[in-house]
Amino acid sequence: MSKVEATPNVEMTDAAEDVSSFGSGLPRHGCAKAGHSFVIRHSSFVIHSAFHSIANRAAALLMKLLFGCVARVYVLRRGNPNRAGGFLLASNHISHFDPFIISSVVRRKIDWMAMAEFFPVPVLGFFLRAVDAFPAERNRADRKTIRTAIERLKHGRIVGLFPEGGIRDGARSLLEGAALRPGASTLAHIAGVPILPCVIVGSDRLYSKKRWLPLRRTPIWIAFGNPILNFPDHEKSAARACIERELASAFKLLYTELRETFSLTPDDLPHPPGERMKCGRTSGRRGDLAVPGTGNRSDYPTINRNGFRRFAASGVDLLMCASINLLQSRHHLHARSREEMDDYVTTCEKLTAEDYYAVPNGAEIAAVISDRPRTITWQSPINTKFPANNVARADFFPCAQGWSAPTVLMLHALMSASHIGYRRYAARFNELGRNACFVHLPYHYSRVPRGHWNGELAITADLIRNAEGLRQGVIELRQLMAILRERGCTEFGVLGTSYGGWIGALLAMVERDFRFVALMAPIVNVEHAIWESPAARFMRRELHRANIEPSLIARHFHLSSPMHNQPLCDADRVLFVAGDFDLIARPEDVEKIHGNWRGSELLRVPQGHFGYRMLRETIARLKKRGL
Repeated sequence: MSKVEATPNVEMTDAAEDVSSFGSGLPRHGCAKAGHSFVIRHSSFVIHSAFHSIANRAAALLMKLLFGCVARVYVLRRGNPNRAGGFLLASNHISHFDPFIISSVVRRKIDWMAMAEFFPVPVLGFFLRAVDAFPAERNRADRKTIRTAIERLKHGRIVGLFPEGGIRDGARSLLEGAALRPGASTLAHIAGVPILPCVIVGSDRLYSKKRWLPLRRTPIWIAFGNPILNFPDHEKSAARACIERELASAFKLLYTELRETFSLTPDDLPHPPGERMKCGRTSGRRGDLAVPGTGNRSDYPTINRNGFRRFAASGVDLLMCASINLLQSRHHLHARSREEMDDYVTTCEKLTAEDYYAVPNGAEIAAVISDRPRTITWQSPINTKFPANNVARADFFPCAQGWSAPTVLMLHALMSASHIGYRRYAARFNELGRNACFVHLPYHYSRVPRGHWNGELAITADLIRNAEGLRQGVIELRQLMAILRERGCTEFGVLGTSYGGWIGALLAMVERDFRFVALMAPIVNVEHAIWESPAARFMRRELHRANIEPSLIARHFHLSSPMHNQPLCDADRVLFVAGDFDLIARPEDVEKIHGNWRGSELLRVPQGHFGYRMLRETIARLKKRGL
């Protein structure tokens, strides 16, 4: 290894890497027209480049200020990543803070591969694209991702990735000898660029809330290795094997070098995020101090764990609510909205839930079933002005037992970020001998009208469209259950989240063949969802402007509000799951419907409306109940 040059928090300059132009050729004929077109394209490119340049500089400055206050970063061979030309920067991954901290100590801009699940989220996706990150599927080879990475590498840019495919520690980490994923070596060989190895240690300690206290300056250590060539003279498979072998060896050597150079203690080395979060726990008495462990360099008082969780969960909920309100601001009511709403409610008042959600007579399901995963599509019985939304779809994941096995209907949340997590749980249901159906609810996924975000049209100030969307979702689920019954399925389960939990509760009001109905953070109090929820601020403004009062909307609650109804299925098969810090589906509302639906079960989870812990604990609870 070359000589060590360790410097804590050396002053760093802003990223200076500009986006390269891809060029634009002019045709030989029609020069005047072509020249005009070129000027337009060139102007658009200049604006686009300027925006990304400003966004990257602003992000770089923000990261330096943020981590300069809470961390002291020590770097070995700081100059290595600032070499000219394109290359892959491959790092171990121990926390969500890694890409930001690494980028803050490198002068050149790094285009990071990020989890594809993040990009459909409006605010987060916009930020990631602004700083030139691009999506990557963790569990399969994505040609678009590969093409994007190769294109950027060939234009002399740095592409950052984590070859472990996720946050890893201990025996699962490449630092301890775990196997590398082949993606990095494949990219380097195809693009003909070297790989620069990087090891980061200590960033996982930022999961502890006490590490963000003023003046703590948690130490973090980074080591950059020397470039690993792409072995252009070797055969493809041999070259990739050599790259992987060199890269694995470099990670181990850099990890050893950091431990020896800085005399790192066991507490400094990578730990699971869950362990780091627990390190601030106290006995709960005011004034208790944290007990210093090995490598703990502070005697600061700890913060109440639940208070921190509530603060973090509320922050995430409010951020997501702001993005929802921003999208809703694109949809205004018109002058006749009050009159139309009154006519709609007057018609619906005469109906029962069974009438409202009845499958129309003669409605046929045109099922198209392909190979794995099978896809069932049919014409929706509810026609809207958006053709894309008029085709219902469910992705079917069969287990080994075939059609006769119980089928779990997975109903996603409003503006669900990604279907990937649901597909993983579909595989788990298959292992348990259950079929699974991932249902595309109205205005989501394959049913998103052109020019709109996923789920943007499902909930807006247009309450008639909202109600018809719920009705459409319930009727289509009843149609889906009918076709599955024809193929031999006699029992079903429901796994619904938020908006999907709302539709699942409405479905339980008109169907009885359920082994379980698991409703996670369901929207059960429609009155609160419209008139008090932070996600509906713009909606309320539009309703007030149109003179649509709460009493008018309440006349529809006998059809759209689970709180005002009882299940047709046995209530003891219903599992309500509430988030302790949920600002949208408040835990007190979920507790109230749990009391109304006598015999149902209630599970409380310490999270807000948005999070993944609830799904894991719900599945665990369903397993104990025997699904």
